[in-house]
Amino acid sequence: MLPEKLAAWSLRHRALTLACWVALVVAALLSGALLDGESRRSTDPGESGRAQTALNAQSTFDPLRENVLVEAKEPGSPPFASNEELRRATEDLVATLTRSGSVTDVRSPLAPDGAERISAGGASGLVGFSIAGGEKDIRPNFETAAAQVDMVAARHPSVRLGLSGDLSLSTVVDKGIREDVKRSEFLSLPMTLVILLIVFGALVAASVPLLLAGTSVAATFGFLSVVDDFTPINSATTVITLLIGMAVGVDYSLFFLRRQREERARGHSIDDAILIAARTSGHVVVVSGVTVVLCVSGLVFTGLDNFTGLAISTAFVVGLAVLGAVTVLPASLSLLGGKVDRGRIPWLGKRRTTAENSRFWSATARVVTRRPALWGGLASALLILLTLPALGMRLQDPTPAESLPRSMATIDAAVRTQEAFPGVVYPATVVLTAEKGGPVDSPALRSAITDLERRIGESGGVLNKPIAVANVDDAVVVRVPLSGAGRDPQADAALAKLRTEVLPETIGRVDGVDFAVSGRTANARDFADRVIERMPLVVGFVLLAAFVLLLLAFRSVAVSLVSLLLNLLSIGAAYGVLTWIFQDGHFASLLGFTPYGGVVGWLPMFMFVLLLGLSMDYHIFILSRIRERRADGAVTAIVRGTGTSAGVVSGAAVIMVGVFSVFITLSAIEYKMMGVGMAVAVLIDATLVRGVLLPAFLALLGERAWRRDRKSVAPGRVPELSSPHA
Repeated sequence: MLPEKLAAWSLRHRALTLACWVALVVAALLSGALLDGESRRSTDPGESGRAQTALNAQSTFDPLRENVLVEAKEPGSPPFASNEELRRATEDLVATLTRSGSVTDVRSPLAPDGAERISAGGASGLVGFSIAGGEKDIRPNFETAAAQVDMVAARHPSVRLGLSGDLSLSTVVDKGIREDVKRSEFLSLPMTLVILLIVFGALVAASVPLLLAGTSVAATFGFLSVVDDFTPINSATTVITLLIGMAVGVDYSLFFLRRQREERARGHSIDDAILIAARTSGHVVVVSGVTVVLCVSGLVFTGLDNFTGLAISTAFVVGLAVLGAVTVLPASLSLLGGKVDRGRIPWLGKRRTTAENSRFWSATARVVTRRPALWGGLASALLILLTLPALGMRLQDPTPAESLPRSMATIDAAVRTQEAFPGVVYPATVVLTAEKGGPVDSPALRSAITDLERRIGESGGVLNKPIAVANVDDAVVVRVPLSGAGRDPQADAALAKLRTEVLPETIGRVDGVDFAVSGRTANARDFADRVIERMPLVVGFVLLAAFVLLLLAFRSVAVSLVSLLLNLLSIGAAYGVLTWIFQDGHFASLLGFTPYGGVVGWLPMFMFVLLLGLSMDYHIFILSRIRERRADGAVTAIVRGTGTSAGVVSGAAVIMVGVFSVFITLSAIEYKMMGVGMAVAVLIDATLVRGVLLPAFLALLGERAWRRDRKSVAPGRVPELSSPHA
């Protein structure tokens, strides 16, 4: 077997193997630093992607718009029109911003045409402006404008001035992501080390998997800095790559280390035990790694570049983790020898030095195999019951105000502004261009825009004012506020009306003009439509790839089909729990989120491909142990295989659940959903599925499960080494 050959070579060339690994990590980091060019920009699918491409083709860019909500702090204050303090604060704000030179196109509710900038209830006013300057001036001019707003607010203590808009919201989102990345790094490493100390009971043994996983992640980040020049790698991908890399890297090392300890306990020399571990657990690691990579590769079929970047990053980190597990890990264990058990933890070290059968899981498997139909049926019924809430799952991406906590000032301002002026925070962006190129602006187009504004006023609140019109080089951009909260059914209906009725009947009547609608609502809608459209292709590819790999690994159609069925049951249960918690709002205060009535649109597909791959770790490991003991009889093999693999599977599951639980501590609700969904799925997979359902199904199949498998596994066979190290 290839893993055994690689391990044997690594044992003969221990120093060279470790030196090559260090060189690989250093080369990856240097390539990221030296070859890092301009990051490739992500392109949205569908009509919003066409709008984005049209804007990117212009020599200038769409001016960034900001809004300042002006309202009284005390409830029951006079309305804006008769509130002298609100009016004085508005005049002061407009004058201060204009004098600063950092903004342009200041719009005031006190202007002759400013009635549409007073809220429907009359309590609030809205001051709008664009950030002045070129690309290099945007950030400092925004900071100047924000400082001016704060100064005016200090001069009018009874008035609340809330700043929100394009740059202010993107700034707070970027800051939240950066803080989440730091928090995930800060929590994941110590948490993993603590779990490994409990699993192994020795500091050195616990440090080896952590170092291997950490260097795999570091090398991946280096390579991704180069890949980012060709395929977008966003911040969310970075966080996901970090935690997936830590989870699989530690898991693969754990599989190998526990098997090596088991063989050492049977009397084999250190290097002989390593080779047996390479032939058995190393083979499992390779098959599991290939399965994860192939499953995640299914995301490429979506045609979404962010998913492609995620697939590439996952392939890198999993591939490096597998390579390290079958080369660097054997060399390190051989070099350390008996020193791997140094730094034993009191009360744990002596007990954890050798691998032992799990009495609990052996007893559970024994009970299950006596009445497999009963226990298999009960476990299946429970998973189906957990899946039921997923039937009402509604895919809906959160807006920044729904994703991040309202304790952030910008998020609070965005919520208040959206309530007072529906749609103004997340407007639809209509990009107008000439069909044959060149400037699109013309008297006919301006007349059509006036007609568009009239139609908006007649829409009955489906589309809202105030609209904003700006020339962007040869294009014209019109911002139209939509009803709803940005990504709810009401906003989707408003978007559909704008795209299919209002624009064709106004702008569409001008000859030679193309229009395309983007914006937060449109981007999310087009993204969700693409995901739904490509879902059958992705699911079909992933299931077929997993089936073929399982068939090659175990030579059994029955085992392969049962494996996929069990994985689908656990994923469905995770979907149900995810819907019940986040869409229905259970445990919201405990987990620190505010439900918005949906589940992130990309998450179910992402969870499906990743969980199907990751769950194969445990599945293949347990099946391999059961197959090794086939000569003992079907039931005995199931009981012994489950018992001997339970310690490794439990330890690996605890690590994965711990790592994915780090997501729950992050600020964005998308990360919390991912953390809960992945942790629940892994927990179900490692307990109910692997401890009850798998033994039950294998017991029902009996010897028929392995009828086509003539492969003989002999753990005790060891090839000769040119320079064995006892």
